[in-house]
Amino acid sequence: MAKSLQTVNRARRLRREMSKPEATLWQRLRGDPQGVRFRRQHPAGPFVLDFYCAKARLAIEVDGIVHDMGDQPEFDEKRSAWLNGEGIEMLRIAASEVLRDPDGVADAIVRYVLDKRE
Repeated sequence: MAKSLQTVNRARRLRREMSKPEATLWQRLRGDPQGVRFRRQHPAGPFVLDFYCAKARLAIEVDGIVHDMGDQPEFDEKRSAWLNGEGIEMLRIAASEVLRDPDGVADAIVRYVLDKRE
């Protein structure tokens, strides 16, 4: 899963400019909840993943309304297909859901990872 310097630099910039739903979720996923470690704005090949759990090979994307517009759905499909080819599963969560129930979303993600590792 080679990554370019351009992708790494974009990931660093995105860490500084996280959206409100991303920052809200990160506050709950940081610090290895229940022993599950997450990375934020993780470079993966030519893409930057909102969150990534390496042990579970799970990418988590927080999708706002922009993901339904223009060519974004096609881009998202392409990214999911590439990640799948690398053995990485994609979990998509609506930004509105994160803002409505951030603790519930974070708990569900951690449970999903723990169930997957069993």
